[in-house]
Amino acid sequence: MKYTDQIGHTITLEGVPKRIVSVVPSQTELLYDLGADVAGITKFCVHPPQWFREKTRVGGTKQLHIGKIAELQPDLIIANKEENEKSQIEALAQRFPVWTSDIQTLEQSQEMIYALGEILDTRRAAGEIAGRIAGGFASLRPLHPAVPSAYFIWRDPWMVAGGDTFINNMLQRCGLRNVFADLPRYPSITLPQLAASGVKLILLSSEPYPFKTKHIAEIREYVPDAEIVLADGEMFSWYGSRLVYAPAYFNELLDIYR
Repeated sequence: MKYTDQIGHTITLEGVPKRIVSVVPSQTELLYDLGADVAGITKFCVHPPQWFREKTRVGGTKQLHIGKIAELQPDLIIANKEENEKSQIEALAQRFPVWTSDIQTLEQSQEMIYALGEILDTRRAAGEIAGRIAGGFASLRPLHPAVPSAYFIWRDPWMVAGGDTFINNMLQRCGLRNVFADLPRYPSITLPQLAASGVKLILLSSEPYPFKTKHIAEIREYVPDAEIVLADGEMFSWYGSRLVYAPAYFNELLDIYR
């Protein structure tokens, strides 16, 4: 069977893959929830905990151990355009079937879930997960009018989510207007830039940088009137089955403005 991924690359599989290597944490969790199995995962694939403890780890998302992956002789590698290094994925694709996602919106995440359900012959499970996600987002109560917001992912340098990201799409759905939406990907900014942006809500993500309470004071010096909140990064950036839980989390987070 032939399958085309979200970057337009077509792979051919002889049957349902059994030796899968997943190099994207949110998609690793999705594979588990679809009822599939994996031979290898990254060191950041912390869900589910039993896989994190038991499965072979093949490096980090940006620094894959190509040799270790090759030893596993995967019949499918599941990757992501943003989270993995292009050169490494291209090298792997020369030897193994690689299906790559490219996700900036909720709709694209749903497409990915259904596509993996097809590949893994787990269509019913994929449909159930996608349905639960859709139902959850239908219950989301976005803020009106939209609140000017910034979402930090890194410190030293300070980095935020720009407009062409899945995080930005989640912010929009919450009724949060990303003040850095005109910038691409994950730009570096300065705190004086932040102060000049008109921001009213600042979200400090738990990943990839583990922001803590002590960082709130650092930022508050520049934006004393803004609300600054520690946010669960998995809820804003994991585009697999963890999205089932995101709307309830968002509604609770947004209650600070209701």
